[in-house]
Amino acid sequence: MKKLISCTAVLVGSTVAGLLVWRKVESDRHRDELWSEAERISAEQDATEIRD
Repeated sequence: MKKLISCTAVLVGSTVAGLLVWRKVESDRHRDELWSEAERISAEQDATEIRD
């Protein structure tokens, strides 16, 4: 019984840790996409200001 409980605890802990890592990776990816979009828009605005 003790072995079952410890295996279950390890499995649950690993699952929770995996989900937290996945959320962090997705959050970072989303933030990077937002930064890339902001830099692209800024470059377009700079190019427009130079032409005017």
